[in-house]
Order: sequence, then C-alpha cells, then structure tokens
Amino acid sequence: MSKKYNIGNNVVIGENVKFGRGVTIGNNVVIYEGCEIGNDTVILDNAVIGKQPTAAKNSIRRAEMNLKPTVIGAGCTIGTSAIIYANAIIANDVFIADLATVRERVSIGEKTIIGRGVAVENDCKIGSKCKLETNCYITAYSDIEDFVFIAPNVVTTNDNYMSRTKERLNEIKGVTIKKGGRVGANATILPGKVIHEDGAVAAGSVVTKDVKAKQIVAGIPAKELKAVPAEQLLINQ
Repeated sequence: MSKKYNIGNNVVIGENVKFGRGVTIGNNVVIYEGCEIGNDTVILDNAVIGKQPTAAKNSIRRAEMNLKPTVIGAGCTIGTSAIIYANAIIANDVFIADLATVRERVSIGEKTIIGRGVAVENDCKIGSKCKLETNCYITAYSDIEDFVFIAPNVVTTNDNYMSRTKERLNEIKGVTIKKGGRVGANATILPGKVIHEDGAVAAGSVVTKDVKAKQIVAGIPAKELKAVPAEQLLINQ
C-alpha cells in the first residue's frame, strides 16, 4: 500500500514506471519498464501493460523489440486480463474491458470504450468517444475516427490475397471509418474500404465498396439501401 497508489498482490512493476495520483492496481498485474499511468486510473487483475511484441518463427513480420513504453492517461479503466502492448498511447477516460487486446503503436482517443474481448491490431488509430463492442476485430493499419460505433463481432480485414503470393505484401491496407460511421453486428469490411462520415452498415453485411457519407448499405455484397434518417445524424445528437 502506498499513499500515491494502491497495489494488489503478486504485482510485477518494471523499472522507471511512472504513476499518477490515486492509481489502483489489482492482483497479478504486470507493468513493463518505463510505462506511464495517469491519475486515478484503475488496472484490474491479471492485466499486462507495455508488453513487447513477439512473432512466430514463420511469420512474415519480425518481432520488434525495445519499442517505446506504453502511456495511459488519467481516469482510465483497464479490465481483467486485458493486454496493452508497448508504444500504445491511451488518452484520458478510456475504458478497456476484460480480455481486450491493444497492440503496439495504437492510439486511442479520450472517452472511447473498447469492449470485452475486442482486438485492436498494430498500427491503428482509434478516435475519441468511439464505442467498439464485444469481440469486434480491428485489423492492422486501420483508422477509426471520432464518434464511431462498431457492434459486436464485426470483422475488418487488410489482406485481399488471404496470405498467398508475395504481391500481397505491398497491398496490405486496413479500413477507414470516418467520423460518426456505424457498423452493425457481424458485418465484414474488406481491405482498404472507407466508410465515410455518418455512413452506416447494416448487420451481417459484407462491405466490398466504399460507403458514401450519410448512406445506409446492406446485404452481401453491401448495396445502398437509403439515406441515414436525419434524427440519426451525428450533428443532431
């Protein structure tokens, strides 16, 4: 127990970790060297903060070591068994739920919610006041802007070649969801596709083309259905 922060049992803290005031750390938490934890942040049991990435022997990507430490802002909650990799930057008042994974070089804007079991792969940018719900998958190199809603079990992809041919290595590209975009449950978004401002994807759809601003698409493949109702536009919330 410390006047500055509260620590549970079996906690491992690396060298030069910086804690703000009022930080609470649960049991069995691991915080790697150099990480920064902001005021009043809560890190729950079994979470891992600042993990350096590793790679399989036959992976096309080599493991990158000695990445910069993780920075977590003030007022955040990091759920039970969540893993946040090195060089992730988490803004103030972010909620990361149990079992979520946030990979290296990811930034998350303030007041965003990362739901239970969500995976945010490497080199993604997540904006402010977003909601990524249970078990959705954000592929590497994606850009999610502010006020985006992503429903449970949404899958985004970045490889049209499905891991065959060397040509794919030059064409891997994540998805972009512009400000106020929304994606319904179990939808799939193919590599490089853009959902423009206030665009909406119906549940179960497969997005093979860019989605226009303020339009709803649905189906397999997804096609324009109708305009987003005025009362649902971000400007009217």
